[in-house]
Amino acid sequence: MNYTQKSRIEQITDSTLIIGIDVAKATHVARAQDHRGIELGKRLIFDSNHRGFEALNTWIKELQRSYYKTTAVVGMEPTGHYWLTMAHYLLQKEIKAVVVNPAHVKKSKELDDNSPTKNDIKDARVIAQLVKDGRYSEPNILTGKYAELRVAMVQRERLMRSLIEIKNQVHNWLDRYFPEYPTVFKDWEGKASMIALKNFPLPQDVVNLGMEGIVTQWKSEVKRAVGIKRAIKLIETASTSVGISLGQTMARREIEMLLEQYFLLTKQLDELAQDVVTILEEIPGAVQMLAIPGLGWITVAGFLAETGDLQAYSHPQQILKLAGLNLKENSSGKHKGQTRITKRGRPRIRALLFRSMLVLVSKNQQFKQLHQYYINRKDNPLRKKQSIIALCGKLIRVLFAIGKKSVDYDPHKLLGKERLMQFQLVV
Repeated sequence: MNYTQKSRIEQITDSTLIIGIDVAKATHVARAQDHRGIELGKRLIFDSNHRGFEALNTWIKELQRSYYKTTAVVGMEPTGHYWLTMAHYLLQKEIKAVVVNPAHVKKSKELDDNSPTKNDIKDARVIAQLVKDGRYSEPNILTGKYAELRVAMVQRERLMRSLIEIKNQVHNWLDRYFPEYPTVFKDWEGKASMIALKNFPLPQDVVNLGMEGIVTQWKSEVKRAVGIKRAIKLIETASTSVGISLGQTMARREIEMLLEQYFLLTKQLDELAQDVVTILEEIPGAVQMLAIPGLGWITVAGFLAETGDLQAYSHPQQILKLAGLNLKENSSGKHKGQTRITKRGRPRIRALLFRSMLVLVSKNQQFKQLHQYYINRKDNPLRKKQSIIALCGKLIRVLFAIGKKSVDYDPHKLLGKERLMQFQLVV
């Protein structure tokens, strides 16, 4: 990831064996060639298991010995998650593994045979040719605490999706059986509301239990904020409810199961949060990042889970490209197109930075002032969303410096005296 295309091309020499692999779920296809594009040996079709990977390793070693190649480079498409096991295997065998852009494979598949035909054998050859031309990138395979952090944040994202789904199903249940419920409890996730949904969820249950029964159950777990007035309002609402009154036995069972899943997911999220914070404490610079006002552990953990060790980068521009926040424009002759971000990087880190910046421009005084400066300056003022994107790049540079040097956050360096003076003049 630290190389330009020229440097990548220079790594492919006459002593390099180039392997292109078309990755699938169960069966892969590999083809080999030299630095001039001449195919070497026969293609290899192997399974995605230990025996297949060992056959690939043996095939590569035999080709190196037969054609006097001292090094080997294996290129593949990052197809879903299927390529990860092979990449880790090659890393253990000290064989260099690189990835090519699937869009490049699609666009260049007609160069050799002038045919739009697509198959696994042809794709393996196209991938090898792209590697030969230096059109590849080295995957950032995380290790140690960064690998733990990546797995944890992926699991958190999965749990959050499941939790949102459960919440939507609870809303659906309330709309069917007790549509007036939100007029009594604005937030159904509150303690008193949870007691009601667990013990007397249906309007008929509320009416049958009565005021004293409701208050008694509330007071057993909640000592304040709920009482007779709330109970009376709940009973009055339940007595005139237009909710469905059929199938109540299974309706109670449905809300019971939904609440069980809700409590399980929230418990797992809390436990996962504790694990992530513990991991962050062991990563250099993470504690200093957490000291930035308005920046939480979710942003820091998500950022490091995507980038890995910041010591592997030489410039923050590399992380900008990884996030797809680097700029592009279409210009020709006298025409100059609009400048936009490429969105060619990882959408997860891009979305994470954007969401965190929405908080920072309201909670962090320095980012707030910079945002106001960008949208109010006299020369080339930015729109609000453009300013947010520009500040995402600023945040990347701040996190890069903190993680690289393990220094404390300095708000004065972020704003700068000259820019602050300019901002004050504009205001």
